[in-house]
Amino acid sequence: MAINIFKKFTDGLKKTKDEFASKIDSVFSMYTKIDDELLEDLEDILIGSDIGVESTMDIIEHLKNCVKTEKLKTPDEIRIRLKEYLKEIIHTDDETDDSNMKTPTVILIIGVNGVGKTTTIGKLANRYKTMGKSVLVAAGDTFRAAAVEQLQVWCDRAGVELIANKEGSDPAAVIFDSVQAAKSRKADVLICDTAGRLHNKKNLMNELNKIFRVVDKEYDTAFKQVYLVIDSTTGQNGIIQAKTFKEAADIDGIILTKLDGTAKGGIIVPVQKEIGVPVKYVGLGEKIDDLQPFDSNKFVDAIFE
Repeated sequence: MAINIFKKFTDGLKKTKDEFASKIDSVFSMYTKIDDELLEDLEDILIGSDIGVESTMDIIEHLKNCVKTEKLKTPDEIRIRLKEYLKEIIHTDDETDDSNMKTPTVILIIGVNGVGKTTTIGKLANRYKTMGKSVLVAAGDTFRAAAVEQLQVWCDRAGVELIANKEGSDPAAVIFDSVQAAKSRKADVLICDTAGRLHNKKNLMNELNKIFRVVDKEYDTAFKQVYLVIDSTTGQNGIIQAKTFKEAADIDGIILTKLDGTAKGGIIVPVQKEIGVPVKYVGLGEKIDDLQPFDSNKFVDAIFE
């Protein structure tokens, strides 16, 4: 099983590996010793991989300290320290082990339109059902045209029930109905979609807080999680989205979609380091079982394999 999961990471991160690791190896092969030019070239590669300026400066400073304190001499030694430090800065104690998830759980999915919320919900529902959990999904995005129909397709694929009202209904009312259904059917997991409108922060906060209040009041015994979905291919725009949503809501975790479709998988570094919210799941393909719990060791190893 572990081998299969690692293969998903290596296959899903192929574009990032080809772009990131190959460039690093190419640079290191040009140098026989560690000097300022090598570190400058490495800095350019890190920034170009969407690791971000702030995180890149931290990494370069760390490597300079390693060179000084450990008396490093060769580019290979820098490569080893880089790999070790990437694991260190993106690892959190909150990395997901959902094999023993609490029940009942209510998961609220937030994020702008187009980031892959619908497919993510379907994949999450499928994952939890495969684990033997009873799952319900709430169609709380009542504003986007065809949102309910698209979510219904993914729920059908996962074999779970969707609770929905007509288009334009109050999202909080849909969540209310879904909570009642989850309680009456003793569902283990209720996954709630929310509107993906990133308008001004005050309206966003009010809209989300209304939904949160319904869950808190009607299902106070449930374990609650708020997951923000970010499209990896949007790069630094995804970081901006994350900062905006973090100001509007308490986010428990981030789900990064479409990692297989970008060469800039380094976005995970600033997400973890600058946003301060752990990455919980990553999308590594289009199949229904291609959403995987994030594992910092597997992520870094897959890139540097």
